Amino acid sequence: MSTLKEILYQELELKISTNDEGISFDPLIFRDLDLGGRYQEEVLCLFEMAYETHAGIKFPSSFRSPHGLIFNLRWDRRSSYSLIHDKGSYYLAHHGEVLFAVEFVERPDYYRLKTSDGTPMSTIAPYVQEGSVLISYSNECALKEKGQDCKFCNINATKDTYGEIEGIGWKTPKQVGETVAAAYREFSEGARRVNLTGGFVAERREVEYYLDVADSIKEHTGLEDFNGLAAIGAPLDLSVIEKYKEAGYRTIASNIEIWDKNIFKAICPGKEQQCGGWDHWLKVLDHEVKVFGHGRVRSNLVAGIEPKDSTLEGIEYLASRGVIALATVWNPNPGSALEGHRAPEPAWYFDLFKKIFAIHRKYGFTYEELYDCSGATGIISDLYRIEDETLPVFKSLVA
Repeated sequence: MSTLKEILYQELELKISTNDEGISFDPLIFRDLDLGGRYQEEVLCLFEMAYETHAGIKFPSSFRSPHGLIFNLRWDRRSSYSLIHDKGSYYLAHHGEVLFAVEFVERPDYYRLKTSDGTPMSTIAPYVQEGSVLISYSNECALKEKGQDCKFCNINATKDTYGEIEGIGWKTPKQVGETVAAAYREFSEGARRVNLTGGFVAERREVEYYLDVADSIKEHTGLEDFNGLAAIGAPLDLSVIEKYKEAGYRTIASNIEIWDKNIFKAICPGKEQQCGGWDHWLKVLDHEVKVFGHGRVRSNLVAGIEPKDSTLEGIEYLASRGVIALATVWNPNPGSALEGHRAPEPAWYFDLFKKIFAIHRKYGFTYEELYDCSGATGIISDLYRIEDETLPVFKSLVA
């Protein structure tokens, strides 16, 4: 078992490295792959996570390592990591040396379906694996109009590049309810969750929309507790947080993004000026914990823009208050104000994630809470499943 864990940690390091440095390949390498048939295609909602755009060319959404970790596919033709296609098989390589054969994730059945108004369900709720679906209700952010976009964000650039090609647009509550119901029927035997998120919109409009979506999901699934996460901007009126709980959301997220107060002002000008500032974000997160409970609130930090000690200080503080605080590998995305910058090296991130995992353990967060707040394919989730020996590969070993 210890050897298996060592192998999984090696694969996890590779996952972090390919998230950070991307993977190089010829964009036409997938022309013989049954993409959109047997294998799940990437659906661009929210952000383009590759290092350059590829409008009109479809990529697979993700792939599995030999022992079951889910890797993102972030294209960067400058990377020392590459995908090789040989005799019908695909391989991940480093400096041209093959590391392992790649298994692309299979397409869920509900991707073949359409909503009652004829919209493909794949564009309404992309599948992010392990029973979790993502609803990006709007692939745009109103902060653009004010010149206050977060500097690391490319949500509006993604809409501009892929909007017509991907069919990116506002999702109606009925479309969401029908699609979540279809996905939940398919994954009825395991864990299920839905993450509702999007760009910055007016506070009143956001509340009304989230409540309508919750009603539609409950109507179409027949579930009062549909395990929904509401990702929202920090509301100026704290009393609206109770409305999300009353509507049926199990968890809530307000992503502060940057911990250092001064860097926050520079990197997230809209969140500073439109949502009461850094101090108000902390008040909101505290109130969300009071309403939803310990381990039922999430906040994300974009790791690599500020010093590591600052990020860890934020994680520790938030965790001590009952917030599941996560960090993501920063990709200087195309179309963002920080495009062309460089993120820290993979070793920097691996050390960060191990320390975040230790903080989560210290404050008693369970994997089930982590799943409800963030899903099952993030780095911290992988660390939980490796240490707790709950990945499917452990079961197959015992069998």
